[in-house]
Amino acid sequence: MQPTLVILAAGMASRYGSMKQTASFGPSGETIMEYSIYDAIRAGFKKVVFIIREDFADSFKGIIEPKLKGKIETGYVYQKLDSFTGGFMVPQERTKPWGTAHAVLCCKDEVKEPFAVINADDFYGSDSFKKAYNFLINEVNERTYCIIGYELKKTLSDNGSVSRGVCETDAQGNLTSINERTKIFRNDKGIITYEDESGLHEVSEDSSVSMNFWCFAPNAFVITQEMFNEFLEQHGNEPKSEFFIPLVGDGFIKKDLGVIKVIPTDASWFGVTYKEDAPVVQASIDQLVASGEYPSALWA
Repeated sequence: MQPTLVILAAGMASRYGSMKQTASFGPSGETIMEYSIYDAIRAGFKKVVFIIREDFADSFKGIIEPKLKGKIETGYVYQKLDSFTGGFMVPQERTKPWGTAHAVLCCKDEVKEPFAVINADDFYGSDSFKKAYNFLINEVNERTYCIIGYELKKTLSDNGSVSRGVCETDAQGNLTSINERTKIFRNDKGIITYEDESGLHEVSEDSSVSMNFWCFAPNAFVITQEMFNEFLEQHGNEPKSEFFIPLVGDGFIKKDLGVIKVIPTDASWFGVTYKEDAPVVQASIDQLVASGEYPSALWA
């Protein structure tokens, strides 16, 4: 069964200050996610599903559909506050969606095959899509998922601290935990550190980190629904609570439902966390185009 690529594109970019999912970075006006789609097509993916907000669906489709027509099948899912909540009364003061795992759950009726999940505003590199596609074709099953692991040193920003999920693995390379580190930066001595309430801590630059690139079997929707029901019971009345994909991954492991392989990639990640990152991303893409990795016009 051919796998599907699911792209998380429903979030507003508070730190970036605009809709970075549709901002142009390539020499012919390409968005970051278009490079992901291009790499996914090269790797073998035949379908992409976008999770978006219904209120900007028309403008989103107007940009993306003419480019992808005839190149890959497209589908759209809208993340709404009351989707898959099972009659739970959403608090009136709640304005934000329920988070990335809820966004994935919104695909339950659209995606029936093994699937990969990525962020719209991250550049992942072609190697990661080859490895994800290979896993989804040859290894995925109801008890075996995976996450693509990036080297921490290749995921930093020069313009401020970043949040990264640092992966811990067992001897077989299976995920045992993801520790969310919210303030990671390289200090003036060149050492990567993170800050928490107890102070500063050093972290290895070769640490494997999650950039939210996951691969699942279709049974993940059933598991996610069960965990979302539990989440709503415990945190549904907290106006800013969020149900993230790593929570599902953590529950999958801790409930002994299976294993999540960490598949390493040597690809360099880049993305726009801060406005000041935009010129760096543009220059990085220009360099990849100049080296022949991508054509100057992706869809020509």
